[in-house]
Amino acid sequence: MPPTIHQSSASGRALSLRDELSALLQQRILVLDGGMGTMIQQRNLEEEDFRGQEFTDHPRSLKGNNDILSISQPHVIYSIHREYLEAGADIIETNTFSSTSIAQADYGMEDLAYRLNKASAELARRAADDVSTQTGCKRFVAGALGPTNKTLSVSPSVERPDYRNITFDELVEAYAEQVKGLLDGGADVLLVETIFDTANAKAALFAIDRLFEECYEPRPVFISGTIVDKSGRTLSGQTGEAFVISLSHAQPLCIGLNCALGATEMRPFIEAIGKSTGAFVICYPNAGLPNTFGGYDETPDVTASHMKEFAVDGLVNIVGGCCGTTPDHIRAIAESVRHVKPRVPPTDVYGDYMLLSGLEPFRIGPYTNFVNIGERCNVAGSRKFAKLIMAGNYEEALSIAKAQVEMGAQVLDINMDEGMLDGVAAMTRFCNLIASEPDIAKVPLCIDSSNFSVIEAGLKCCQGKCIVNSISLKEGEEDFLRRARQVRRYGAAVVVMAFDEDGQATETDQKVKICSRAYHLLISQVGFNPNDIIFDPNILTIGTGMEEHSMYAVNFIRATRNIKESLPGARVSGGLSNLSFSFRGMEVIREAMHGVFLYHAIKDGMDMGIVNAGNLLVYDDIDKELLLLCENIIWNRDPEATEKLLLYAQNNTKGGKKVIQTDEWRLGSVEERLEYALVKVIKSARVMKKAVGHLIPFMEKEREQMMSASGSTEEVDPYQGTVLLATVKGDVHDIGKNIVGVVLGCNNFRVIDLGVMIPCDRILREAVQNKADIIGLSGLITPSLDEMIHVAKEMERLGLKTPLLIGGATTSKTHTAVKIAPRYSSPVVHVLDASRSVVVCSQLLDEGIREDYFEEIQEEYEDIRQDHYDSLKDRRFLSLSRAREKGLHIDWLSQPRPVRPQFLGTHVFDTYDLRKLLDFIDWKPFFDVWQLRGKYPNRGYPKIFNDKTVGEEARRVHNEALKLLNRLIDSRGLQARGLVGFWAAQSDGDDIHLYADDVTAQSTTPVATFYGLRQQAEKDSASSEPYLCLSDFVAPRGSGVQDYVGLFAVSVFGAEELCQKFEQQGDDYSSIMVKALADRLAEAFAEELHARVRRDLWGYSCEEDLPASDLHRLRYEGIRPAAGYPSQPDHTEKHTMWKLADIQDKTGIALTESLAMTPAASVSGLYFSNPKSCYFAVGKITKEQVEDYAHRKQMEVAEVERWLGPILGYDTD
Repeated sequence: MPPTIHQSSASGRALSLRDELSALLQQRILVLDGGMGTMIQQRNLEEEDFRGQEFTDHPRSLKGNNDILSISQPHVIYSIHREYLEAGADIIETNTFSSTSIAQADYGMEDLAYRLNKASAELARRAADDVSTQTGCKRFVAGALGPTNKTLSVSPSVERPDYRNITFDELVEAYAEQVKGLLDGGADVLLVETIFDTANAKAALFAIDRLFEECYEPRPVFISGTIVDKSGRTLSGQTGEAFVISLSHAQPLCIGLNCALGATEMRPFIEAIGKSTGAFVICYPNAGLPNTFGGYDETPDVTASHMKEFAVDGLVNIVGGCCGTTPDHIRAIAESVRHVKPRVPPTDVYGDYMLLSGLEPFRIGPYTNFVNIGERCNVAGSRKFAKLIMAGNYEEALSIAKAQVEMGAQVLDINMDEGMLDGVAAMTRFCNLIASEPDIAKVPLCIDSSNFSVIEAGLKCCQGKCIVNSISLKEGEEDFLRRARQVRRYGAAVVVMAFDEDGQATETDQKVKICSRAYHLLISQVGFNPNDIIFDPNILTIGTGMEEHSMYAVNFIRATRNIKESLPGARVSGGLSNLSFSFRGMEVIREAMHGVFLYHAIKDGMDMGIVNAGNLLVYDDIDKELLLLCENIIWNRDPEATEKLLLYAQNNTKGGKKVIQTDEWRLGSVEERLEYALVKVIKSARVMKKAVGHLIPFMEKEREQMMSASGSTEEVDPYQGTVLLATVKGDVHDIGKNIVGVVLGCNNFRVIDLGVMIPCDRILREAVQNKADIIGLSGLITPSLDEMIHVAKEMERLGLKTPLLIGGATTSKTHTAVKIAPRYSSPVVHVLDASRSVVVCSQLLDEGIREDYFEEIQEEYEDIRQDHYDSLKDRRFLSLSRAREKGLHIDWLSQPRPVRPQFLGTHVFDTYDLRKLLDFIDWKPFFDVWQLRGKYPNRGYPKIFNDKTVGEEARRVHNEALKLLNRLIDSRGLQARGLVGFWAAQSDGDDIHLYADDVTAQSTTPVATFYGLRQQAEKDSASSEPYLCLSDFVAPRGSGVQDYVGLFAVSVFGAEELCQKFEQQGDDYSSIMVKALADRLAEAFAEELHARVRRDLWGYSCEEDLPASDLHRLRYEGIRPAAGYPSQPDHTEKHTMWKLADIQDKTGIALTESLAMTPAASVSGLYFSNPKSCYFAVGKITKEQVEDYAHRKQMEVAEVERWLGPILGYDTD
């Protein structure tokens, strides 16, 4: 036995367990114990022995459940530990190989998991301490975490390769419970062993790391895999080196192999492990291979001789035995390695390399060629892949992944970001299918999504070391670091976008600054290996026709060079297809641009890129004329480079295989052509109308003279077509519709604008009378969607053939395709904004292409409908009772008592001083009205004034707005009125009861009740986020805490009258300006009044002193959610508000039959003061909740479904 060693640091302080063991491992080879199961089998225990006294009545057989012996026969386990320790073991393993709740479920003992682990660790601890005391040599306890009897990487069903009978999160929870028991019982080390599926081991390490962060002092971690045969792979298919790469993020003190093989068979694989890691190596093989009866015949001397060879050859640091080994084997092994020096771990294993893995390792070193990340498994980037996924044809989609690998993709990018797709479910299913295909799974995956939950879903399915694409500083450092820590916990490398709080970087210095900041945060605060960091400095589109875009390629290349020089170890990547997006449809041009760009970017340090691996051109193979053109556009050497490339495409058969694309571009939307600013168009319309008004009499006279001279009596229509526009019944919002009208008018359409709140019968009557060629419907509030459906039905009933356009903030292409288009057999088209209206109307009225265009729309909408119905199958919801259980439960008695408002009841603000509101105006939505959007870093107000493209126009329109605003305030052309009210309140489940005064035993009758809706869409199972309802923020009845709720309604009056005057003068610009300003003042009124409520009228945040910019970013305490918006999507709650506070009589703010507020520049909502209150979206809900809600509100289910249509998680048709 070695002499006693007392470890201490140079300063004399006791070393950590990791440091202590590390010091020992550098001095000598340590010995692990042997097979626990082997020794238990030698005891010939029977059923009653396993049951002991405690489990005599257990309903299932317990024989073979070796782990239960730690409770039922503790003396047996203790004696085995003693035998191994006395044989020379430095480390003994706990009897917990199958002590997870998952494995114990086979015996019906899953509830005993924590107790089993704690009891086993205590037994081992006692044995180790007893022998340490007797011998004077410290012994250690390793808490054993077995693989469980489930696997994340292999389907238990041959027919369903994507199916798994366990999830990553379930494994994490099971392992966390096991680890808690082991650590509470006294384990020194955690040994994740007999790993046949690396994904399971990653779940165990995930649980360990989380516990170390949250509540336990970190302990050393050992990892031991199992190579199943001479192929050198685990059961789930990984090679030894891939296994090491996949788990090295856990920074194990030791890593190695055990089980399945004897020492002779294991040797080449333990050698490979040792060459792949800088950790110490642990090796504990079986006693040879099993004989025909399952026994082990290899004698202790033979096993020891093999292990001595391992030691002499410098392969191992810890040796021991697994199946078939006994104390005699361990005694022989200990003696054989006693005087052999331990393996010296290499200090720099692939030090300059980025290490990734699938089933096989992938090393990216200083001299590695450009790495192709296959781009085709992306629903946003590949139409074919998207259609297959949306149709649920995952198996065929898998062939695209396989083709990418066969064409040279060394990493596969997987992206499932599509609005009508359940990204989590799709990513999980596809990654599970990839795992079933070794030819694909051999390469690493790049899990790509803008939704971090989808990224996590992918990581949870992958046993290899992936790349995460991507995270950024967009939401600030706190969010960035939280996600980065989670990525590291999963063991992935990470792509960081050059994107921060101010937006996407476009200039070289901005890109480098953001990447440098992220680099130092990742290394210093998260502990990332620099080689696991990849920067994407944003490959942006060139050749758009806009001067400020012309340097985008140059800026990327320069930033790449700077990043590689200043940020050691970091890699650079990018999405190549973005570069040539202006030339979509012209593949020869795009491929040549990509080839030229990569040629230069790679020379300056670009390491990898998301590309179509089969379509990369070699620089020297590009046609010389095309090569020169591409060089010029990439390096911005020729201002006419874009036009010359388009001309090349026309003149060359291959390059111009879609010459029509050029024409489509020229006919394309105004926004895509980027040839005018919307403000200028609307302002010019004012001049145009006056000029036309002056010229019309002369033009009419000339036309009559020409007709008379020719003898013709046929009227000639000078317009391209007639478009009738209307905001539907019950809706008063029309700014967007008015802008569409102006843009169409400027493009030679006759526009008949019926205004707002127009009933269906009038819309159709006017359309027939005026021979409208197109009808356009607009709406802002969700009830307007049903009215649009009604109009479509009526058009079908009446046999109309007029195309129907759908637009407005609440509309969407999906709703149009699923709910409106099927009701009308003629064209129905969703138009996103004014910039698309001209193109759509022109194509609908062009006899040459109209039918083809309609067919294309029908096909697209049919695909959308099919995708929508397929997605319904994959949606997952909690039951309403479960969602309520997982709601936000505040410990009210431990919180500060809610503050009582200064008064209960209402207070009216008449003729509110508009000048008080000026500092509270949020100008960003104002600029959005005019479609003025600055580019990074000049987004938002007032930075937008510095933008090269729109800054000058934004400043001009802002100055004009201020002049008009001052004039309107001085002349009292606009007036503001509003109301606030406060009531005592108590929650009751999902509802909130309001009382006229503080609640007492005598005052139990509420004066009103607000009904709430609760989140039901299933969140990530690892998430601790509650399923929220507004009632969670109010103290419940019976809590002993008195709470309060407020409401408000504010409006700006006078805008409608002013707009009518301007429109009569032909001044659409000023009319739209007045409406935009009235909207901004109403929002500012709501913001300013809320600040007064927080500081004075309610006074729950008296010390608040926030600038307006912080108010717009919601950085205050409390919330003011509005009925009809995400936190309470039901507009009918306004009825309760208006009745409770008598809002219409006191303020003049009325409700339409669709519950829009009038005047349109109005804002209303509730006030909540609780510090934990927050804005949230209810999201989709189930029919169960709809029926419950209808019952509570005493409404018909069908009526509730009509009002809640956009959030229904099921189809009502």
